Amino acid sequence: MRKVLIIAYYWPPAGGPGVQRWLKFVKYLPDFGIEPIVYVPENPTYPIIDKNLVTEVPSGLSILKQPIKEPYFWANLLSKKKTKTISSGIIQEKNPSLLEKAMLWVRGNFFIPDARRSWVKPSIKFLSKIIEEHGIETIITTGPPHSIHLIGLGLKDKFSLEWITDFRDPWTSIGYHKKLRLTRAAHKKHKTLEKKVLNSADKIVVTSNTTKKEFESLTQKPIKTITNGFEGVTPMNTLDASFTISHIGSLLTGRNPIVLWEALKELCEENNLFKNKLKIQLAGVVGEEVMDSLRENELEQQVINLGYLSHDKVLEVQQKSQVLLLLEIDSEETKGIIPGKLFEYLNAKRPVLSIGPEGWEAGEMVVSTNAGVFYGKAQKEELKTVLLDWFGAFQKGELLCDSKGIGQYHRRELTNQLANFIQWESS
Repeated sequence: MRKVLIIAYYWPPAGGPGVQRWLKFVKYLPDFGIEPIVYVPENPTYPIIDKNLVTEVPSGLSILKQPIKEPYFWANLLSKKKTKTISSGIIQEKNPSLLEKAMLWVRGNFFIPDARRSWVKPSIKFLSKIIEEHGIETIITTGPPHSIHLIGLGLKDKFSLEWITDFRDPWTSIGYHKKLRLTRAAHKKHKTLEKKVLNSADKIVVTSNTTKKEFESLTQKPIKTITNGFEGVTPMNTLDASFTISHIGSLLTGRNPIVLWEALKELCEENNLFKNKLKIQLAGVVGEEVMDSLRENELEQQVINLGYLSHDKVLEVQQKSQVLLLLEIDSEETKGIIPGKLFEYLNAKRPVLSIGPEGWEAGEMVVSTNAGVFYGKAQKEELKTVLLDWFGAFQKGELLCDSKGIGQYHRRELTNQLANFIQWESS
C-alpha cells in the first residue's frame, strides 16, 4: 500500500467538523490502497472536547505525536474564557473590552500565521526522520491552523516528495481574519505565506468551489474540491412532538438571524397554537447578543439551550427535529463557507431552513438537493410563509424532506475522490 503522512492539529478528543473530516478519511483510505500515518500534537489546547470521538479512531492506525508549546497557557492567566473563544476563532464583535482588543492584536501580529507556529520547526525535524525511515513519498497538511502548512513547506524543501494541502477554510479571506487588528506588515506577511504555500504544494484540496475559484487566481497548481460529508446513519422514526427548529454549532453575533426571530415573533402573535408548539433548540456556544435578540422578540420561553453536545447526541437531535436551521454571516467572504453540519442535515432528512448571503454556496446546495429553502436577511415575509406551511404539514404529521443526490457526500465516496486525487499524476 502507498504510505501517506497526514499532518494535522485537530484530532480526537478534539470536537468539531474539522476533526471528523480526517477521522473519516483515514477510516476509508485503506479501502483504496492507501495506508495513512497520522501526525498530531501530543499536548494540544483544544477549545472543544468530544471524548466519544476517540472510540472512532481506527484500530491499528499509526499515530505519531510530538509535544507542542502554545501561548494559550500564559494567556489563560489573563482570561481563560476569552482565550478559549479567541483560540477557536470566536471573536466578540459588540463592545470588545480593552483586554480582548489587546489579545487580538497580539494574536494577529505576533503569531503569524497563528498561535501554533512554534510547532513548525520541531515537527520538520522529527518528521524528516520518519520520512526517511518509512520511505514516505506523499504528505498531506490540513489547516487551519495554517501553520500546519508551513510544516509541509519545510518538508517539501528538504525532500523530493508530493505535498498536498487541504484547506478546510480559506486563509486570508476567512471572515475573522479582518478582526485580528493586523498591521499592514502583518497582513502582507499572511498574504506572502499564503501565496508561497499555494505555489509550493503539488496539489491543493478545498472544501468549496468558491475557495477553489479564489485560489485559482493565486496559483496554477491543480485544485480539487472535496466537501465535508456524512456517515450512513439511519434517520430515526420518532420525531419531536413540538415544532422544533434546531440549530447545531456556534451561534454568535455575525450569524444572528434577526429576520427569523422577527418572523417567529409575528407568527406567535398571529397564531396561538404556533406559539404553544414552537421550540427553538440551540446546541453549541450561543452569543449573548443572540440571546438578547431572542428576548427582544419575546421568544425566550420557546428557547431550549442544549449547550455543547457530543457528536452522537448531535446526530440524535438532528434526526428528531422538525426543522434544521443553517446560518451564515451575511458577507462576501462567507459565500464559500459550507458548514460541515450541512451534510449531516441532508442525511437526517429533515427540512433545512437556510439563511445567509446572496449566492451562498451552502444555501444553493440545500435548494439543489431538494432539502429545504434558502433565504436572505431581508426576506421576512417569505420566511413566515414557509414556516406556516411547514407548521401546517407538521400538524398533519406530513412534514417530510425528500432530498435528492446526497450519496455523493457519503464519507466513503469523498475518500474515493481523495484517493484518486492523491494517485493522479499531473502531465
